[in-house]
Amino acid sequence: MGALALIWGSGFLWIKVALRGFSPTQVTLMRLVLGALVLVIMVYAQGRRLPRGWKLWGHLTVAALFANAAPYLLFAIGEQTVSSSTAGIINCTTPLWTMLLAYTIGHDRTIGVRRTAGLLLGFAGTVVIFTPWSTGTQLMTFGGFACLLASVCYAISYIYMDRFLVNRGMPPIALSASQLTAASGLLLASTPIDGMRPIIVRPDALVAIVILGVLGTGVAYELNYRIIEEDGAVVGSVVTYLLPVVAISLGWLVLGEVPTAFTALGAGTVLVGITLTRIRSQPRNS
Repeated sequence: MGALALIWGSGFLWIKVALRGFSPTQVTLMRLVLGALVLVIMVYAQGRRLPRGWKLWGHLTVAALFANAAPYLLFAIGEQTVSSSTAGIINCTTPLWTMLLAYTIGHDRTIGVRRTAGLLLGFAGTVVIFTPWSTGTQLMTFGGFACLLASVCYAISYIYMDRFLVNRGMPPIALSASQLTAASGLLLASTPIDGMRPIIVRPDALVAIVILGVLGTGVAYELNYRIIEEDGAVVGSVVTYLLPVVAISLGWLVLGEVPTAFTALGAGTVLVGITLTRIRSQPRNS
């Protein structure tokens, strides 16, 4: 979870930079293709193969739609009009949507008081970090709605992958490589709509695309599958709470940006919340 948070922590920044040279569809397609390519190479380098069977690929395609194609595109669209920090706080609603959906459909009725408190604390901490009252108007825009819809898509994908794809004898790297391949195919279908815009060749945009594809999509998604496999959908989605903490820590350590009292308080609250979600109940002695 820590490694995934480190990779994803700067994701919204890289999207913002990539949009300087590419359209939202182009950004999404290129990061998916790069991510899929990296993972497919890793699969075959390890002597493995991609899964077979129409039923499994059907599940992978549905997961690709809700976990990759739709939310990646929606966030890229949203960040044309909202800041990366606004997109970040909206993304942090993902664990709450996941918990609500998992409980509503009966996928997970054992969340418990402790994990619920942890989820709510984590979200409260992200709100304190981002202080949305200073830029709250962005939350109520078309871009803000696009980011919110992307977060709901992520919640659906966590539960769908937990129910239909993990713990079925397939290694996470093969599943993630196949899912990103399916997502790349889905994005190709939408390329004529927005993907034919002229590309502005900029070094910063190209570097951002490579980082988004290789690390933020390829390597990160294999880690994401492992977390869902080990901890389930609701706890797996909690990684989104760590992203602002990572961003703040990197800014402090690398750029010398001293955190404010709000960010320090929010980061501490997030860490307490995540700790609560990851404490496993011990069986009672008979």
